[in-house]
Amino acid sequence: MALPQGKWVKLEQNGAGPGARSSHAVAVVGQKAYAFGGEFSPRVPVDNHLYVFDLTTRTWKVADARGDIPPPRVGVMMASIAEIIYVFGGCGDAGRLNDLWAYDVVDRKWIGFPPPGEKCKPRGGPGLASVQGKIWVVYGFSGEELDDVHCFDPRAGRWSCVETTGEKPTPRSMFSSVGIGKHIFIHGGEIDPSDLGHLGAGKFSKEVYALDTETKEWKRWDNDEPGSAPGERGWCAFSGGQCNKRPGLLVYGGNSPSNDRLDDIYFFTPSI
Repeated sequence: MALPQGKWVKLEQNGAGPGARSSHAVAVVGQKAYAFGGEFSPRVPVDNHLYVFDLTTRTWKVADARGDIPPPRVGVMMASIAEIIYVFGGCGDAGRLNDLWAYDVVDRKWIGFPPPGEKCKPRGGPGLASVQGKIWVVYGFSGEELDDVHCFDPRAGRWSCVETTGEKPTPRSMFSSVGIGKHIFIHGGEIDPSDLGHLGAGKFSKEVYALDTETKEWKRWDNDEPGSAPGERGWCAFSGGQCNKRPGLLVYGGNSPSNDRLDDIYFFTPSI
């Protein structure tokens, strides 16, 4: 049986952007991608500026921000619902985090939320996706690669642990993820950490999987143009958005199997 297919497109960049980094995050609202956090030197957060990439002009700038701003971190994840960007987890100066923040792109203001319960461990590098008004936390790293899934309902202010079935991805962290329709798509990620920790490159994946949030079933996805997809990588910034009026997954930068930081941008469009 043939696997479902999709297409990648590399995007050009203009202006002074965040620069080469990994362990950062991106969320897209409208035609703008917002990038936060990350590292260039291992385990050293670069800054806590919020950068904006215009998907129409392909130009970077720094966003205005007020309120309590999340502290610098690596391995952070972001997702958006309407005009609100959510930031979850990562690793700061005091260790792994499971805190949840939100940035309103209209009011240009940050606010913080109470953390989840004990079932959702503090972690770096989980997938974070918004599906049908809810925030989903997928896998991650908390001393070991995880394979659990959690869901947060912003309206009810409630967390829940989700059991999944199907062709489940192996435990992993630092992959790219996005919610499209009722599905959560994930790409790549670290499936085996380096013995050198952040100083080395672990074993990475280049596969695409999708979780149906209604049936809670995983399936593997394929690429319809061999050779056009990004190779094995992890620690990327990523977000859902639209390119050429089609929804998909934006992937920016990351770390490679050779331990070189990347500065390319790809966009994945699933055939659904």
